[in-house]
Amino acid sequence: MSEDDDAGIPEARKRAWGAVYKPRYSGIATFMRQDLREDPETWGDVEIGMIGVPFDGAVTNRPGARHGPRALRDQSTLMGRFNHQTKVRPYDWAMSADLGDVMIEGVYELDCAIDDIEQFYAKVMAAGVMPLTGGGDHSITLPIMRAMGKHTRGPVGLIHFDAHCDTGPELFGNKHHHGGPFKVAVDEGVLDPKRTIQIGIRGPAEALWDFSYSSGMTVIHIEELYAMGLDAVVAKAKEVVGDGPTYVSFDVDGMDPVYAPGTGTPEVGGFTSFEAQQMLRGLMGINIVGADLVEVSPPFDTAGTTSLNGVQMMWELLCLMAHKIGTEKGRLDD
Repeated sequence: MSEDDDAGIPEARKRAWGAVYKPRYSGIATFMRQDLREDPETWGDVEIGMIGVPFDGAVTNRPGARHGPRALRDQSTLMGRFNHQTKVRPYDWAMSADLGDVMIEGVYELDCAIDDIEQFYAKVMAAGVMPLTGGGDHSITLPIMRAMGKHTRGPVGLIHFDAHCDTGPELFGNKHHHGGPFKVAVDEGVLDPKRTIQIGIRGPAEALWDFSYSSGMTVIHIEELYAMGLDAVVAKAKEVVGDGPTYVSFDVDGMDPVYAPGTGTPEVGGFTSFEAQQMLRGLMGINIVGADLVEVSPPFDTAGTTSLNGVQMMWELLCLMAHKIGTEKGRLDD
């Protein structure tokens, strides 16, 4: 073996892989094995910030989503660097980093916890970073939208994958619960219901979702999804949100419990993980401004199936964000 073969090949690999040129099971687990930058002073060149929100104080039934970010980070070491179907190279097209977890001081005070989350994301918005979040229960989307709405001074559109519309009324005297964030977001003017589509809806909680219909949201139940076909669902989602700023929120219970048993409110009869990938990949080109993956509950996820499927969807969202940034910055041909 020549000196070039002996020394050059490892160096070439290091150049290709960068800091992640090491066994996937080694080192400290961060989202997608990206640099950990917990100090806002280090966010200057970050374009996509992956954030954990370890909070489940707003669940209505099974807890455990507070452990979601840690499980998602661990499984994210399995994620690759290239999307073979869409040809997106997320780490070549956008600068991403793990910004750590939101520090929640109000662990035992629901309203205070929501405020803590909003304050963290206000810093993210001020730094010009596009947030990609791993939750946490679905209540965390409201404070993210609040911070985003104040920064952009206007409501965003929403593509929402879920078994539940999460537009329910107050529950036990509190509007902050994981079954109602999108009603509150509309009431507060940070979410445009006419530019909101909810995909995969099913189950016995249908009576709680009157607000989705009365406010003008588009609701696609799971039986309608299969009757329409995936391409038609994606086309409808793009039609609803148009060219305006759009947030994507993916609740793992949108998938069938076969693929996501570890979640707070599982609903039988959901879409598959493959179908979820196809719908997310089909959204390429939307004006995405942020996204989250929520409701992974590791205590109910004995084989790690939910966290693996969940972080795969988080990676698909990362690809959507990187494609947008790469397009804007002219990096797609690099």
